[in-house]
Formats: sequence, C-alpha cells, structure tokens
Amino acid sequence: MGVCLCLVCKKVNPITEQNCSRCHSRLNTRNYASIQQSWALLVTATILLVLANIYPITLLTNRGVVTNDTIFSGIAHLVHLGLYPIAIIVFTASILVPWLKICGLGLYLCAISFNIPISKRKMMIGFHIIEWIGRWSMLDLFVISLTVALVNMGQLLDAKPAPAATAFALVILLTQLAAKVLDTRLLWDRLETHNDAN
Repeated sequence: MGVCLCLVCKKVNPITEQNCSRCHSRLNTRNYASIQQSWALLVTATILLVLANIYPITLLTNRGVVTNDTIFSGIAHLVHLGLYPIAIIVFTASILVPWLKICGLGLYLCAISFNIPISKRKMMIGFHIIEWIGRWSMLDLFVISLTVALVNMGQLLDAKPAPAATAFALVILLTQLAAKVLDTRLLWDRLETHNDAN
C-alpha cells in the first residue's frame, strides 16, 4: 500500500521516507530483531517448563505430614482417587497445552529462520490455534489456587503452591510474550516470496 507505521508515535508515513515526519524516528517496515527476541523467550520458557515438571508444584500438609507433589504425581493421585475429569483438566492444562504451544511457536520460528516449506493455509490455521490455546494456559494455576482455597483447613490439612508453580507461571508469561513480540509479517513475507498459493 506504500505506507509504513512508525513504531514510536504510530503515525502512518509514506514507505519512501526513512524517518517519521512527526517524531523523526527511523522507520522500519519489519522488526527483524523480533525473531531473536522470540527465540530467547521461547528457550527460557522451555527450560522453565522442564523445571516446573521436575520440582514440586504443591505442598500438602496432612496432620503434620508434608507431601510434595509434582505435576505428574498430582495427576497420578487424582487418577488413583478416581477424579478422572480433574486429572484430564490438569493434564491438558499443565502438560499438553504448554508443550503444544512451545512446539508450535518453535515450528513458526524455524519456518521463518530456516525457510521450512509449509503451506500458507496450514501456517495461518496453526497460528490462530496457538493464539487461542494461549488463553487457556492459566487454567492449571486456577486449579491450584482453587484447590488451595478448598483444601486449606488450618493445621490439620494445609495446601500451598510450591516453587514449580512460580516456574509454571513464568512459562505461561514467557510463551505469551514470545508470541506477542514475533513480527508475523516476516512469515507472510517469506510465504509471498515462495509464491505459496495454498
């Protein structure tokens, strides 16, 4: 269309201009640094997700006996108690959704960085799915906070979030940021360069 948005003051300028006519900032049609920023956030989120699965996510004190539960052991306890719907929700929100989001974002970053040939239609559908999934990432922390509120009964029975809960919350935040900072126009540019009509 021959116009370029100033990222500082949001004024639309002609693409032929090198600096914004209002704030005199340098105009860039694409944010190429967004790939590195998104990779850095995604790698950090992946490391934190591994830690969130290794360390305890809840501390349960029952009559003076302290029990640590990781995500996997918590799901196993829920299955053992016959609480299958809650176990499915926790498994989906704690393991399936975060790993799918990280793999999906990694695929997009690889497609941009290494020119992986994937059709435009599949990329667009996948990106919308990843954005939609991200909205449900906080479900696990909601389940933990709800459990803590319901189970907490003073000195006899007490439940608290453990260090892995912080790591898990950071995973959610970092994956959201990794998707937000990525300039998706770089992906569409690559697809148009390859003349992908699918």
